Amino acid sequence: MTQLFPNPSVGTRGILKRGAAGRRLRGLRVKFRHWIGILGIVAMLAPMLAIAEDPPVPLPRRADRMPQAVEQPAAAASAAEVANADVEAPGAIDPGPAAAAAEAVAVNTTPQPVTLMAKITEDGNSLPDGVTWRVFETRTDAAGDLVLAQKSDDATAHLELPPGSYVVHVAYGRAQTTDTLTVAEGENSKQLILDAGAMRLNAAVTGDVAIPINLLRFDIYTSGSTEADRTLVAQNLSPNDIVTLNAGTYHIVSYFGDVNAVVRADLRVEPGQLTDATLYHRAAQISFKLVSEAGGEAIADIDWTVKTADGQTVFSNIGAFPSTVLGEGDYLVFAKRGDQVYNREFEVQPGAAKEIEVLTAVY
Repeated sequence: MTQLFPNPSVGTRGILKRGAAGRRLRGLRVKFRHWIGILGIVAMLAPMLAIAEDPPVPLPRRADRMPQAVEQPAAAASAAEVANADVEAPGAIDPGPAAAAAEAVAVNTTPQPVTLMAKITEDGNSLPDGVTWRVFETRTDAAGDLVLAQKSDDATAHLELPPGSYVVHVAYGRAQTTDTLTVAEGENSKQLILDAGAMRLNAAVTGDVAIPINLLRFDIYTSGSTEADRTLVAQNLSPNDIVTLNAGTYHIVSYFGDVNAVVRADLRVEPGQLTDATLYHRAAQISFKLVSEAGGEAIADIDWTVKTADGQTVFSNIGAFPSTVLGEGDYLVFAKRGDQVYNREFEVQPGAAKEIEVLTAVY
């Protein structure tokens, strides 16, 4: 996923001042850095922001959760009602009141100027870019969802809306918030506070062994005690991607390879801060080769299968020199060459990449 902001490790570290001291938990290292300062250069990052992640589309609230509609001024009564109230007798209609009522109705349905602005925190500056606004009417469609009235990708949105009640949604990265809006005659303005921070994730093998970035990916979920309680927020993030999130606790899943090296952690995002976390995997990269003697050349066209100690198949491949990533534990590898099958037990311990040789001479 494209970063919303540049990686501070490649030239912008000065704008991310160190916040609270780094915390290291079992299998996890977390640092908090002040993030508000980074917004000062966002205006210079328009090309990067232009290709940033799409803002999440809000789920319009159902009718039973709509904000209560604001009563319209008495002048908003229909011209017909006012005209009927002022009829004294047939043939004796005074056009003055009816005309005034009609004019009032026209004024109250004429779109009025509305300005929308967003901030990361209450004491921060208005966001200069990367913002998406959606304004919904309070009436619902046949499915019971609020009707989209207008959308804008301007950081400070300048809209025109007829007087009435609306629901405003703003998204910045994966941070978002919703509030009600009442449009009256004249200039209208609304400022929303996202109460957001950011998160940057990385991972290593226990012992600070570096992991190739192409073997790492991360998913972010909302917090919850079970999988059913969690909602996916961002998926397949690369190491060092910076993701904007609402303040709160998130469940992080780190994948090292595609087999069984998975680490989970719950991390907190604070308003206006960058949560910089490194997760640690107890795993290793493992490669295999079938040889006729120790240290010999790998034999080609081998059908490989790797099973756990309890017999579960976790990896299969055809070739001379396959490789994968395996979590800590005991395994059994099978190398099939024609009608012959060779095997070997081996153990994976956290650390640097390891090569497993299967000898034909042993069998």
